[in-house]
Amino acid sequence: MPHAAAPPVILGNEPGSFPRSVLAERHPAIIRQVREAFPYGPDHHRGLDALLAACADGVIDPLPADAHDRDRWRVWGLDAHTGSSWFDVPWLWSESYFYRRLLEAVGYFGPGPWQGIDPFRPFKLAELEAPETDEELAALDALEGRPVEEQDRALLHGSLWGNRADLGFRLSDAGAEQRAAVPGLVADDSERLWELLPQADADSGSDTGSGSGSGTGTGTGTVCLVADNAGRELVPDLLLAAHLLAHRRCGRVVLHVKPYPYYVSDATTADVVDAVRKLSGARGAAGGRGRRLWQAMADGTLTVRAHPFSAAPLPYERMPDDLRAEFASATLTIVKGDLNYRRLVGDSRWAPTTAFADVTAYFPGPVAALRTLKSDVITGLDAGTEAALVAAEGQRWRTGGTHALIQVRE
Repeated sequence: MPHAAAPPVILGNEPGSFPRSVLAERHPAIIRQVREAFPYGPDHHRGLDALLAACADGVIDPLPADAHDRDRWRVWGLDAHTGSSWFDVPWLWSESYFYRRLLEAVGYFGPGPWQGIDPFRPFKLAELEAPETDEELAALDALEGRPVEEQDRALLHGSLWGNRADLGFRLSDAGAEQRAAVPGLVADDSERLWELLPQADADSGSDTGSGSGSGTGTGTGTVCLVADNAGRELVPDLLLAAHLLAHRRCGRVVLHVKPYPYYVSDATTADVVDAVRKLSGARGAAGGRGRRLWQAMADGTLTVRAHPFSAAPLPYERMPDDLRAEFASATLTIVKGDLNYRRLVGDSRWAPTTAFADVTAYFPGPVAALRTLKSDVITGLDAGTEAALVAAEGQRWRTGGTHALIQVRE
């Protein structure tokens, strides 16, 4: 199937647009929050001030000559964009480069005492330890003893709607936490998703067991789960992984995370460890699943992968060969979240009725997208759904985080 020709990529220079608000309002807010989260020294404050000024009315500067990843970013387009306004280059690129420069400003890449210190860690931990997280974990007890198919649905939707716990999104939308229950899905291919995996083994035992992540038998195939956010979103992603392994819907889960802090709350390996510790120390069903995940990491049935391309400012269509081979060998790749959706389909203003299968035809294996809608990019809607959304909300449905989708391309 030929890959659908994409419209021009989204830029951040359209007055009143959502991308422009991210560059002009969200990024300065993030700089201010990071500044207040740590007792950074004068050099770091000067670096943050310079980045804040550049975001407002400056241009894109190159990385320092000794930056460890300077050559990689040059391959990713840095030379072409140096000297341009942040608003006049592809929005996906400018967002990604903003986070790379933010890490440079706070000394994340060192050398020095601040090397490796995640500037977003206080926000991530606060969310992970919030009372709401404990309430959500306690709700798992109600799933115990329910039919496997019912657990399938509950945990898949938990992973989907957990995407509303995006810290960067809430920084620019203070009312998101108080918003009423979401109306529902704009696209739902969940049945097709389950059909791509082996039939659930209802006799494999409770998910709360403390044994191997694959239960007493051996599942088949690999599920690649491309994670998005840490904290309250990563927890349900891990619970879904534990469920897939416990009921032998697969033999192995490969969890793809970011190689360094990114987009405020995107998950890194350290965030996975924090989340598994949180689960392991919980009471009831959550604790059992946490212990199962801990063992799964130890025996290799749950593997964490932090490929450099996971933080690239590019669509997945341009993924390197080793990553392409990994996705090609998977039974299913599940891509989580809004940013990863933009990278999956291409960060362009597609007509919403453009077929999801067409724009993901390049992907090397079966792929599923789980995403709450927080940006303009959307594909795969039927005409009636789009018309109803526009009639009810104008274009706000695209960016408000109140709608979601599950899309599959076999």
